[in-house]
Amino acid sequence: MPDDKKQQFNVYLPPDLIREVKHAAVDSGKSLSTFLEDVLRAHLKQLAQQRQQETPDDEITRKT
Repeated sequence: MPDDKKQQFNVYLPPDLIREVKHAAVDSGKSLSTFLEDVLRAHLKQLAQQRQQETPDDEITRKT
């Protein structure tokens, strides 16, 4: 669901994590924004797949 419209938002992260993410973006040849967008989308996709694989008992346990 890529969208051409982009919106800025601020998050507060530990300096060492910011440095690590910036280096990873450079190493991947992507801008910081594109790198983070890709990482966040991949993580959300992984979470959705994990939820689909859960049994009803797993879901009840997670909610309690």
